[in-house]
Amino acid sequence: MRVYLIRHSFAVNEHRYLPDDHRYLSLEGRRVARAVGQKLKAEGHSFDAILTSPLVRATQTAELLADATDYLGVVESLGSLAPGLPPRLAAEELASRGVAVAVIGHEPTISALGAILVQRPTFPPFRPGSVALIDGGEPRWMLKSETLDFEPLLVA
Repeated sequence: MRVYLIRHSFAVNEHRYLPDDHRYLSLEGRRVARAVGQKLKAEGHSFDAILTSPLVRATQTAELLADATDYLGVVESLGSLAPGLPPRLAAEELASRGVAVAVIGHEPTISALGAILVQRPTFPPFRPGSVALIDGGEPRWMLKSETLDFEPLLVA
């Protein structure tokens, strides 16, 4: 199984009239989400399923990623990917979703999920819009959203 862990892209700041749960992607965040999806598609990556946190910024990232990669399936909102929930809940749901699954979430939950999937105590933190590939339980690479470069994924 290939799991693409993705942190939602850049979002607008929280403020008095916009609580954290309702933050949406900024213009830069939308641009980055599209560019990351286009890079993944250009490198031959595709998905059997796209799962996302129900929060707005993650859902928007998932939809833009789906569009950029020509994914035609349903983008599924998974409550267990919401911030504050134990990442093990989401990990238990991945195997039934296919061979190549994109998972869009938040820090620190998305890196904690990575640690569970590679069975190690820690996992590198994600910058907004970054992608990490775990293939067969092994960390492979991280796509840096700022540069669109692939780097080896080193996990302690």
